[in-house]
Amino acid sequence: MSDFPGASAADFPGAPTGPRTGPRLRVLAAMSGGVDSAVAAARAAEAGHEVTGVHLALSANPQSFRTGARGCCTVEDSRDARRAADVIGIPFYVWDLAERFRAEVVEDFIDEYRAGRTPNPCLRCNEKIKFAALLDRALALGFDAVCTGHYASVRLAADGTRELHRASDPGKDQSYVLGVLDERQLAHAMFPLGEGEATKDEVRAEAERRGLAVARKPDSHDICFIADGDTQGFLARHLGSAEGEILDQDGTPVGTHQGAHGFTIGQRRGLRIGHPAADGKPRYVLDISPVDNTVTVGPAEALDIAELTAIRPRWCGGTAPAGPGRYTAQLRAHGAETPVTAEVLDGEVRVTFDAPVRGVAPGQAVVLYDGTRVVGSATIARTTSALSHTTGAAN
Repeated sequence: MSDFPGASAADFPGAPTGPRTGPRLRVLAAMSGGVDSAVAAARAAEAGHEVTGVHLALSANPQSFRTGARGCCTVEDSRDARRAADVIGIPFYVWDLAERFRAEVVEDFIDEYRAGRTPNPCLRCNEKIKFAALLDRALALGFDAVCTGHYASVRLAADGTRELHRASDPGKDQSYVLGVLDERQLAHAMFPLGEGEATKDEVRAEAERRGLAVARKPDSHDICFIADGDTQGFLARHLGSAEGEILDQDGTPVGTHQGAHGFTIGQRRGLRIGHPAADGKPRYVLDISPVDNTVTVGPAEALDIAELTAIRPRWCGGTAPAGPGRYTAQLRAHGAETPVTAEVLDGEVRVTFDAPVRGVAPGQAVVLYDGTRVVGSATIARTTSALSHTTGAAN
C-alpha cells in the first residue's frame, strides 16, 4: 500500500470483505463501458470468480467529454458500464483516478509533443493507470487480479514466469500496448478475451446472447481526453502557437507553420508548402525540431529507416535478453511485424531492420516479439535513415 498510505476499504468502495477461500479469485473488472470489457467481466464471473466491476473516472469534469460512443470515459460510458454490471449481476463502483490520469497520461502527452516526439497515450495509460494505479489499489484492498477487455493472453512458462502472448484474432490483438507490463503486473492480470479463439464478431454475438446492451456499441478509436477529436487544436490550446520555418533537406525555407508540435514524422497533408519540390513529387515531414521551432520536409524515400535506438526498456514478464537476438518488431498499435536483430547496449536497445521501414518517429514504442510472445517494449529515441542520415534526438 505504499502508493496509497492509509487507504482502507472505506476509501475505495467495492473492496472484498472477509477471507478468501479456495481457488475462487477476487477479481476487479475494469469496465470502460464498451463491449469488450463487459464480456470479459461476464466471463470472469461465469468462471466462478468473485467479480466487482469498476469504472474509472478519468476526467475531473466528465461533462466536457464528447457525447457518443467514441471514447472510453464519457458520462455515457459510465452508465453503459453500470448497466452491463447489473445484467451480469456483479457489484459496480466508480473510482476517481482523474488527477493521476491527468499527471501520468495527459501531461505526459503534452510534454512529449512539446519535445518533438510522438507518444502513445493508450500505452501510457495501461502502464501507469490500469496496471499501476488501479492494480496497486486492487491489491491493497484484497483483490487478486485486475480483469480487462484487452485482446491478449497471459501464459505460464516452464520456469514459472508469466509470458504475454498475442491474441488469436490478429485484427484485434492489443499486445503492443501491453508490452510495458512486468512480471508482477502480469501475475495479477486477467484477459478473458485472449484465452480462447474468439474474434471480435464472436464477442459481440456473445454479448447479444448475454443480454448486454453494449453488444453493438462502436469501438473507440480516438484519444479519450481530446473531446472533439482535434489533436492539433488540443495541442495548440496547451502549447500555444509560434511561427516557425518549414525547411527542405538542404535547409532552404519552403514555408511557415504556427507550431512544430502540430506535425508528426511522415505527415504529408496539411503542410501548406509554398514552393513545390524540383522533381514535382510530394514532400513529407522528416524531422521536427522544437529547439528552433523548425520542421524539415523531404521525399518519401528519406523516411526509410535502417536502425533505431530505444530507451527506457521494460521486459515483459522477464529480464533483458543477453547478446544480440533475432526477433520481430512492431512499431504501431496495429502495424505489421518486421524481422529485426536487437541488442541491449548500455541500457539502450539497438534495433536493426532486415529491410528498411518507413515513417518511424521518436516517442513511439518499439515492441519486440519472439513468435507470439512479447519480449519487451522500449521508447524510440533515435533513428538512422537508410540513406545514412540520422534523425531525432536522445530523450
